[in-house]
Amino acid sequence: MTGESASVATGPIHPVDDQHPAGDTPPVAALAADAEVVGAIAHARAKDYALLLKPRVMSLVVFTGLVGLVMAPGSIDPVTGLLAVLLIAIGAGASGAINMWYDRDIDAHMKRTMNRPIPAGRVSPPLALALGIGLSVVSVVAMSLAVNALSGVLLAVTIAYYVFIYTMWLKRRTPQNIVIGGAAGAFPPMIGWAAVTGGIDMGAVALFMIIFMWTPPHFWALALFTSGDYEKVGVPMMPVVAGVRATKVQIIAYSLLLAPVTFLPVMVGLSGWLYAAGALVLNGMLLRHAVKVWHAEDAKTYKAMFLFSILYLFVIFLLLMADKGLMALM
Repeated sequence: MTGESASVATGPIHPVDDQHPAGDTPPVAALAADAEVVGAIAHARAKDYALLLKPRVMSLVVFTGLVGLVMAPGSIDPVTGLLAVLLIAIGAGASGAINMWYDRDIDAHMKRTMNRPIPAGRVSPPLALALGIGLSVVSVVAMSLAVNALSGVLLAVTIAYYVFIYTMWLKRRTPQNIVIGGAAGAFPPMIGWAAVTGGIDMGAVALFMIIFMWTPPHFWALALFTSGDYEKVGVPMMPVVAGVRATKVQIIAYSLLLAPVTFLPVMVGLSGWLYAAGALVLNGMLLRHAVKVWHAEDAKTYKAMFLFSILYLFVIFLLLMADKGLMALM
């Protein structure tokens, strides 16, 4: 326990000196300084525990889950809907915490991850694991009881898939890790859909497939400019195992395969012309980035595609909601 933490538990502690003999009340300024330090420590610890939940990843997961809920036929009580989205966020954060616990050995040697809370020594591994397991149980049980059984089962499958299939099995064994493991990130819109309907149909599958096909080119663009880190820790990402050129081929191939998949919502009657027009433009822009990556040899171009791919998925799902709103007005 730090000195500052001890002061919270036992009262302010100040050294005895000539100006403040033992028994005197410490000056207000000293008390204020103690409170400020303790507050700063508490804020830092809260921030570290929040970082364990991978908030940047969680934000996209939560948004796609919300879109699945909005796009589903039927209606849901607003409070129940908000609870479902919150529980998707908690479940995503739980799997992120367990992932950081398991990957702490390699995270400590990768430039991109060495300052994460566990390898940096700011959060202990047992606490991180306990947080992840606790939030997993809470989110799945609450989803099953407060929303419906299917959404709870799908949330449990999502967490288990990310933790056991991707993190513990695939990530360190095959360059196809992100292709197969990408399914974990594709479940949230299905969970949102199931929260409304209590079932799964082709509309939910269409949303799942968009994210599933988007994940490889998105993540391989990241892997291109962080391949040195992955090689150093022995993680067989595509650029490390197959080389940069083969990875670029895969990025172009999956970008081409993704384009028709984004029109599945139109084919199943989920969306109309507004979404279709937007998806056409976005796919053209993504392919343009993929072609730039093919010709480039610099991290700046690889990173540009990685960042655009995040925007791409966000706008695709935003267009789905906008199109549904337009169709409701017609």
